[in-house]
Formats: sequence, structure tokens, C-alpha cells
Amino acid sequence: MTKELLFQAIIKFTFGVVLIGILLFLPAGTLAYWNAWLFMGILFVPMFFAGIVMMVKNPELLRKRLNAKEQEAEQRMIIKTSGIMFILGFVVAGLNFRFQWIVLPDSISWIGAIAFLLAYILYAEVLRENTYLSRTIEVQTGQIVIDTGLYGIVRHPMYCVTFILFFSMPFVLGSVFSAVIFLAYPVLIAKRIRSEEKVLEAELHGYTEYKKKVKYKVIPFVW
Repeated sequence: MTKELLFQAIIKFTFGVVLIGILLFLPAGTLAYWNAWLFMGILFVPMFFAGIVMMVKNPELLRKRLNAKEQEAEQRMIIKTSGIMFILGFVVAGLNFRFQWIVLPDSISWIGAIAFLLAYILYAEVLRENTYLSRTIEVQTGQIVIDTGLYGIVRHPMYCVTFILFFSMPFVLGSVFSAVIFLAYPVLIAKRIRSEEKVLEAELHGYTEYKKKVKYKVIPFVW
């Protein structure tokens, strides 16, 4: 653990909290948007403790995830488009609360929160199983094929987890319109997976055999 890595993690965490707060509370026109407080709690509290664990046990993994930058133009475009999707989804959720376009039962938000937290647990398990996991499409030195645990069920369990995370977000925030916006995510992730698997087949020994062993990419028995 280095002071530089600690400082970088604190800055990025703080920036994330402030940015999400602005995107939710400003359109809502009030701090009384309870769904937003719930969302920020289940997002940032586990993230804070996960960051501490990585800082202590695997600082290199934390460093890779903090400093990830895509090299390919297509992947940079996918990341930018995903960012626009999130911004629109959060802003629309805030506006939905302000103008009460469609009001979902509170129970839906709590169910969404439970699904989100369960996905967070799976997220931690994926990171535990695969220490080579990066936010960019690359094959690292010494990387091997992981084919056990969640990787024995689908080839991209991280994307499976993000499906649950991202599709639960709009319901935590109480916005059907945001859920519609987030439907863009499967299209974006399908393009990313297509590029990622080309790289893995070309550069990661044993990945072609792994594809034959584990048939499904993201969703068991579906895709």
C-alpha cells in the first residue's frame, strides 16, 4: 500500500459520491429524495469497505481498477456511451421524483436494493476468483484461464453481475423511465464481449478450449 494509491482512491471515491449526488438530487430539486439516499448508501458503503480490503490485501488489483484506460477507439466509445446512459438514467430518476410521473411502491425500491446488495456480494466473489480481472480488454503477463466457481457457469460472470447491479438501480431509485434507458446496457456489453473474446482467443492460452467447456457468456441457459 502506498500513500499515492491511498490518495488516488480517496479522490476518486469522493468524486463519485459528489457526482452521483449532484446527478440525483439536483434534478429532484430536494434532498428529501429518499430513494437516492438509499441508492447512495448501498452503492458507496460497500464500495468503501471493498476498497479498504483491496488496499490491504491486493493493492495491485485496486491500482489496475483505478487506472484503467481503454486503448481501442471502439471500446472508448462504448465506455463513453455507457457514461451517457448512466447520466441520463440518474437525471431522469431525479426528475421522475420531482414531477411524480410514475410512482412505484416503496417495496419495489427495497426489493431492488436487496438485489443490488446480492449482486455486490457476487461482484466481490468474482474479484476473489480472478485477480487478473481488469476494467480494460487486455491479457496480462502470467494470466491463466479461470474455469472454476462462477467462471464454470458463465464465461463473463462480471458482466452477469453488472446486469443485476445496473437493472436494479432504476428500481431502487423508483423510476420506470430510467429502467427503459438502462435497456441500452445489454447492447453495449454485447459489443464489448465480442471484442474481448477475440483478444482472449488470440492471446490467452486455453481460452478456445474454455469456450467449448463453458457454453454461456453471461446468462446461464440464455446467452
